[in-house]
Amino acid sequence: MTSSARADAAGGERAAYVHVPFCARLCPYCDFNVVAGRDELIDRYVDAVVAEIRATDQWGSLDSVYVGGGTPTRIPPQRLGDIIRALDHRFGLSPGAEVSLEANPEDWTPDLGNALRGVGFTRVSFGAQSFDSDTLRALGRLHDPGQGREAVMEAVAQGFSVNIDLIFGTPGETLDEWKRTVETAMLLRPHHLSVYALTVERGTALSRAINAGAPAPDEDLQADEYEAADHLAGAMLRYEVSNYAVEGHECVYNLITWAQGEYLGIGAGAHGHRDGARTRNVRRVDAYVDRVERGVKPRQGVEVLDPWKKEQERLLLGLRRTVGVATGRGGRLLLDSEAGARLVDAGVIEERSGRIIVLRPLLTDEVSRSVLALSG
Repeated sequence: MTSSARADAAGGERAAYVHVPFCARLCPYCDFNVVAGRDELIDRYVDAVVAEIRATDQWGSLDSVYVGGGTPTRIPPQRLGDIIRALDHRFGLSPGAEVSLEANPEDWTPDLGNALRGVGFTRVSFGAQSFDSDTLRALGRLHDPGQGREAVMEAVAQGFSVNIDLIFGTPGETLDEWKRTVETAMLLRPHHLSVYALTVERGTALSRAINAGAPAPDEDLQADEYEAADHLAGAMLRYEVSNYAVEGHECVYNLITWAQGEYLGIGAGAHGHRDGARTRNVRRVDAYVDRVERGVKPRQGVEVLDPWKKEQERLLLGLRRTVGVATGRGGRLLLDSEAGARLVDAGVIEERSGRIIVLRPLLTDEVSRSVLALSG
């Protein structure tokens, strides 16, 4: 398990997040900044990303690069390589830096994996979501269970640090089907596992279907599925509410963000955290490309964090980690509050060796609400 010292030290490291918005089609549950059927913009978009990197104020070297989406593998490997080279040239990559991207199983081939290794990627996160055919169809995914298995095995054999993303709580999925999905994932011997509850986001096709009478996720079943995954994760250790890893394969980008470390946000709709401020880029892909091509910064908003907001954020992020967070001023206020006392009495949180730890991860959201209710 990630030590508290390692978890906290990540706050002094630097990362870059690069957003790739392109997808083959939109999944019904997705509310990310993605577009389908706009692949004609790919080359201009990559050029804009490289230009944004070159125009960004120089910084220290990067310990992690995370290329997310969307589907980054909609972009050819050599063009992804242009992005990695631009980051390395502008900022430098630390020795052994984690260079990660998200991928869909149906896109993965041996040639693709070799090409991605060749341009510097070291880690891949597969959006497998399930290894059950009916559940994959319900989620609108384009791959089948066999493609999911083959992609993971191939990437492991090629030397990537491999994560499998799974979603639990899909309407119609049974507890036994979910258990078989997790068991299948573990048999593939990935280095990392992420399990997320299906959430219904406003404006998505899923939310519209539910509003029209389709079944919604069952929260009680989701709780059972979460606990089943926690039990079945086997040799992996949970280091955050939804994330498990073989020792040494924790996601460095995750560690940095949960420790309030600084990271650049590059690309359409990307968020960053640097010099005490949260930034976000313009969201629309064509607007982002147009701004950068005209030499205009693509920033759409900047939020400077005041000391109390920063302290609340430190707790909210840190309490998601298995090692918890140093008590500090905000933690003392939480423990001394009426809500905090109830959480302690109920065995939800405890203070241990100067840190607050969430003992019942299913109730992390309740703890977060108590933190947000605090007045600084």
